Amino acid sequence: MKVRVGIDVGGTFTDAVAIDNNTYELVGKVKVPTTHYAKEGVAAGIIQALEKLLKECKIDVSDVIFLAHGTTQATNAFLEGDVAKVGIFATGTGLEGNKAKVDSNIEDIELAKGRFLTTSHRYIDNTDFNNENIINVIRELQNDGAEVLVASEPYSVDDPRREKIIMELAQGLNIPATATHEVSKLYGLKKRTRTGVLNASILPKMIQTINMTESSVKKAGIKAKLMIMRCDGGVMSVDEVRSRPILTMLSGPAAGVAGALMYEKVSNGIFLEVGGTSTDISVIKNGKVMINYAEIGGHKTYVNSLDVRTVGIAGGSMIKVEDGKVVEVGPRSAHIANLPYAVYSDSNDLKTSKIVYVKTNNDTNTYVALENGEGNRFAITLACVANYLGYVKEDHYAYGNQESAKIALEILARALEKDPHKLAIEILDKAAEKNLQVIEQMLKDYQIDKDGLVMVGGGGGSAAVVPYLAEKLGVNLTISKNSEVISPIGVALAMVQEVVERSISSPTEDDILRIRKEAEEAVIRAGAEPSTVEVQVEVDAQRNVVRAIGTGATELRTKELGRSLSTKEIEEKVAELYNPKPEKIEEVEKTNELHVIQTMKSEKRLFGLMNKTKSTIHVVDKEGVIKLRKNEAAVKTLHVKNVSNKLMPILEEVVGYGDGGMMVPDIYLLHGKRIIDCSGVIDLSQVMALVKVETQGLNPDDKIVVIIGKRSA
Repeated sequence: MKVRVGIDVGGTFTDAVAIDNNTYELVGKVKVPTTHYAKEGVAAGIIQALEKLLKECKIDVSDVIFLAHGTTQATNAFLEGDVAKVGIFATGTGLEGNKAKVDSNIEDIELAKGRFLTTSHRYIDNTDFNNENIINVIRELQNDGAEVLVASEPYSVDDPRREKIIMELAQGLNIPATATHEVSKLYGLKKRTRTGVLNASILPKMIQTINMTESSVKKAGIKAKLMIMRCDGGVMSVDEVRSRPILTMLSGPAAGVAGALMYEKVSNGIFLEVGGTSTDISVIKNGKVMINYAEIGGHKTYVNSLDVRTVGIAGGSMIKVEDGKVVEVGPRSAHIANLPYAVYSDSNDLKTSKIVYVKTNNDTNTYVALENGEGNRFAITLACVANYLGYVKEDHYAYGNQESAKIALEILARALEKDPHKLAIEILDKAAEKNLQVIEQMLKDYQIDKDGLVMVGGGGGSAAVVPYLAEKLGVNLTISKNSEVISPIGVALAMVQEVVERSISSPTEDDILRIRKEAEEAVIRAGAEPSTVEVQVEVDAQRNVVRAIGTGATELRTKELGRSLSTKEIEEKVAELYNPKPEKIEEVEKTNELHVIQTMKSEKRLFGLMNKTKSTIHVVDKEGVIKLRKNEAAVKTLHVKNVSNKLMPILEEVVGYGDGGMMVPDIYLLHGKRIIDCSGVIDLSQVMALVKVETQGLNPDDKIVVIIGKRSA
């Protein structure tokens, strides 16, 4: 049996799983304490988890064909201010160079309260750019305390030669170095340099950890190439991490949602990964997780990351009481207070307990706990409350001692002179307020309807939080399969991904082709098998950015997780989105991998006095995941050989593009299992260039299904 191994390095524990490469079923899982203080750092825990997993599951090292890990190290380094001082080596020419000198001078960055990333800045004009001067500047930065360098030049995204020379000379002097062109291909020197500075600040520590981990993996006899989880949900090789460690931050939440997507086949949903102290919330739309530029210390970067929003509510959240009233739940948790959960304790230890108020970490307010006759204390947590009310079922990881939960709530209720059931609901409501506020904002940000929305829970504490939230929001609920190890599962099943972005105001066909090629080469370099690589090109006309997203599978990961559904089953999947069900649902087109389903549903308007029939097009893959949903859209069928000369007449027919220069609609082209997304492109020539590039090399007789709908807001 060939297996894929995924490891997730958390703040407290390092989890490892083995996945059968043929069936993608869980073979085994282990947990070891994260080794923050070992000589080898977290690498020691990774190897401990790996060795324990192989031993317990009786897996031979020769059968490990994929090995990857996600890590909180980059995120923790920023949160804790455990970063190196960065020397910024800037260069430019003439008057424009004066602006570059200012824009590249990034002041100290406050990463967390009282914790700063410090910098030192030097600038030379390109007329003085020679090896002797460069080495002198490097020495100056080093003498000023810089432990690592970042090279910065205004147009290095187009011509990185000078940045590369600075890097090479620094590395020749045994100083770690990076450059702005390595972290982003976008213009905007200030933001690009800031991203480069953040990347450089964690470079020494991350390189040390990566080297130790890679060396230990090789000593263990594993031949599989070590991969690392990225913050956008993909994986990359260790060589890529050595130059861009910043891409590993937030890889924990990215891994969790990647695992949930694999198992749950969610089209539109909210994913909540719930731990003991906090919950990470992300949005899934049309089968994809929403991505945004990451923010560190309140500063935007050019790092594409999952849009993950963290809330201080989780299974271990404690209850804050003032003047006999519940005023808040969290952010203090049983883990931070170093107390056992009452619900996971022996009920005999709780029966004689009384309520006490505890303070930890300079809390200004008090949290309730139980104290028994022997002086032992137990936290009353959200998991206790959810178990008491029956939201946590026996097959959930968060299921505990029901008698203990009952005792804890009844003792608290007596102390507050309240009914236990009403008090429990009050506590859940207080906790839900925080999460719902974030969820409602994310639904608004990404324009997602509640029709068909699924709330997916992951993480060991998910059942303590998610069922009640779903009930409050009025949406469907699922607790992910193997939720307690969903992050390492996501790591084990992740695809290689690379994103290339360029600042181009009016991209030509050649521009699009070049960026597409660059993304393809990057994803292969990151470890993908060439035959599995797909590239999606997006044109963001508002920000003048062309983006190419390359994805590919590592060796042997070519199997789909689910079975192919029949057309009838696909239609039933779409019908499940609506309550009441649509009056009409039928397949109107398809490719060999995608189904185009149309629904017709009556809607009442003007206070119920008028009926209007709403048409919606759904593009569904063969496993039942809705990849695209568009209201009042037209569906047309073409072939590769005539798409270039027939698309324009179709636009004129559908929306009257040629009459008065109407705005280009959202256009999607379906071929096989691919959706070529031309939405957001506001110029028809760019649409045609994108279509030409994306259909290049395809069989002329292949079918192309065109979806044309009103432009999204």
